[in-house]
Amino acid sequence: MTDRLSKADWIAHGLRVLARDGANALKVGPLAQGLNVSRGSFYWHFRDIADFQAQLLQSWQESSTDQVIQSLDARKGEPGLLRELMQSALSSGRRLDRAMRSWAAEDRAVAAIVASVDAKRVSRVAALLIDAGVAAEHATHRACFLYWAFLGQVAVMDRRYASLPAAALDRITALFEA
Repeated sequence: MTDRLSKADWIAHGLRVLARDGANALKVGPLAQGLNVSRGSFYWHFRDIADFQAQLLQSWQESSTDQVIQSLDARKGEPGLLRELMQSALSSGRRLDRAMRSWAAEDRAVAAIVASVDAKRVSRVAALLIDAGVAAEHATHRACFLYWAFLGQVAVMDRRYASLPAAALDRITALFEA
């Protein structure tokens, strides 16, 4: 690369490496080599690997959760938001999410952030269910169940059962909103 790398370039590269190779691949030398730059470029933007990893986690949380919630909040009250969220969430690749959870299984600090993300996501799905007319005392239980389906989908190895047609997801969403 001939242009100076930005912090965002490093973060994006780190997230790709994490998704592809796991947390053990987050080492300065191999990351720099993957970007065809010196290790000094890394240290220009980050104090150390712990700082880099913390910023990776923050970036993942912002893009995979906070921005999604902000987008939903901007459209509060519109019909079909839960259906749209389910369609989007269950049709997107989630290698990075899976890698984060694997990392969290080995690192308590990462686990705390992943747990915070889980809480935000379940809370927002429960709010969508309440907006759709589900009684508050049932919304969190249904949100948890939907979230479990979201998390478990990536573990399905037989591709025939790893996705559903959009119409089927719409019908299933309607069951949860009733």
